[in-house]
Amino acid sequence: MTFSALGLSAPLIKAIGDQNYAKPYPIQEKAIPAILQGRDILGISKTGSGKTASYALPILELFQKSKNKRDRHVRALVIVPTRELAVQVSDVFKAFCKHLPERIKTMAVYGGVSINPQMINLHNTDVLIATPGRLLDLIDNKAIHLADVEVLVLDEADKMLDLGFEEEITKILALLPAKRQNILFSATLSNNINDIQANLLNNPLTIEIVEAEHNIDLIEQVAYNVTPERKGPLLRYLIRHENMTQVLVFTSAIRVADNLVGKLLKNNIHAASLHGHLSQTARLETLQRFKAGKLRVLVASDLASRGIDIQELPVVINYELPRSPKDYVHRIGRTGRAEAPGKAITLVCPEDQHHFGIIQKKMGKKVEMRESDNIDLQGV
Repeated sequence: MTFSALGLSAPLIKAIGDQNYAKPYPIQEKAIPAILQGRDILGISKTGSGKTASYALPILELFQKSKNKRDRHVRALVIVPTRELAVQVSDVFKAFCKHLPERIKTMAVYGGVSINPQMINLHNTDVLIATPGRLLDLIDNKAIHLADVEVLVLDEADKMLDLGFEEEITKILALLPAKRQNILFSATLSNNINDIQANLLNNPLTIEIVEAEHNIDLIEQVAYNVTPERKGPLLRYLIRHENMTQVLVFTSAIRVADNLVGKLLKNNIHAASLHGHLSQTARLETLQRFKAGKLRVLVASDLASRGIDIQELPVVINYELPRSPKDYVHRIGRTGRAEAPGKAITLVCPEDQHHFGIIQKKMGKKVEMRESDNIDLQGV
């Protein structure tokens, strides 16, 4: 199927061509026509499966047919859990707006930066992408109004609930008009998501892209048994020995991430950390350097990594195991995207053995285990 067959106009088709989309992803095939018809959507799909375009394109198509009537009254509201994702979604909207005859203003707002420039720049905004806390701050300052919202998108709703945003979301929903189109995307379908969608969505079309969530066949998975004291040297050895030029390393603790980056830099491996304790400016600058291939190693927490969307990221390394098997699949799913091969390496200490066994069982895939005792790490 082509994008033209989905009901999109020529300016959007041209913008899609500029982005080198060969054909629609499965979720785009199903969601775009339904959103154009005004239907509510419940989409279960992982990050990197093309879901942002699946709602951005039809929203822009619909908004070409009518104009915003009142300043500071947004027409589409996209709520996201993190600052990085807000910027990423905004970039997608802006890229698709390039050839539109009618100007549609898109803006991302989030905490961690001064609120005043955001308040000033909100004039004539049509599509607002916001984190919950900053959105409520702007509403309290009467910088934005939600009475005319036509389309509401909750993106990565599962992560918002995990982060404790349920109270903020409830406050925001109470300010929206009763008549609107609702789109809810989540990587997983939990009881909390079921509760939200039951109260939010009206006769929704449910789109579940199971293959995208669990398709890890293109990812070469290996794991190394290693003692805690050899873990850092083994990481450096693998980066050098396999000539990794762009690698995403996951840790579970911010302190571990910063210490790890310090050791990598001390050993002349260009690295930086990405986590919530950094300023927003630092996080965006670091992420941009990594995406552009100017940073060899990015050490990230699970939350901060939600804004990392690189189509052909070659390697992911689990320096520390995540809490759940689902988080493990999300992590390694950062590589092996867009039908490109990828590699996922996991470092397993003796105390991790049982947990890693559970992860493999839940994943339904046995990971090749390698011993690291015979690897010479002297001077690494």
